Amino acid sequence: MDHSFTSALVLLLLVLDPLGSIPIFISVLRGVTPERRTRVALREACIAFAVLALFMVGGQHFLTLMRLSERSLEVAGGVILIIIAIRMIFKGGSEIYGSDDTGREPFIFPLAVPLLAGPSAMATVLLLASRQPERLLDWAGALTAAMVICATVLLLAEKIRVWLGASMVSAIEKLMGLVLTAVAVEMILAGLKRYFLQPL
Repeated sequence: MDHSFTSALVLLLLVLDPLGSIPIFISVLRGVTPERRTRVALREACIAFAVLALFMVGGQHFLTLMRLSERSLEVAGGVILIIIAIRMIFKGGSEIYGSDDTGREPFIFPLAVPLLAGPSAMATVLLLASRQPERLLDWAGALTAAMVICATVLLLAEKIRVWLGASMVSAIEKLMGLVLTAVAVEMILAGLKRYFLQPL
């Protein structure tokens, strides 16, 4: 299936899921001082963009160099997501990514990677670039627009929490944990199915 700029942008937004990640944004940034949150949010969004851009340009070469397949990427990504999803359902928000109480700012993990630039997002940009490499500039533009939207949601996460209320944020967190569990299982099954249909 050939994608347009708009369809690629929508696809990336669905994969990145900034609205569904609001509870995690809030819990991870809770220990960051208010005057630092904007800088941290923009920094993490830029790191995520750089990771996905690099993967879009050189992801296939990296997988070839490491002798990895997209199937292994799907299975590994599914395993990581299901661990995160279980923590979302059964633990508090601050424990989703094993956060501690030392007040340290998040750096790369968990906001940039794997929350924004996760395995599913890496696989998506790799797929776009490999199927239509002649339109790389279009995919780069779609990725840029999607990341700007994600950064905006990240910056407004605390205000959204106030609008929704703590109980609603907690309910969304549990619900997204259930949804993420299903997505993770689907990724694992898809990777295993492709492995058995097209073994290495």
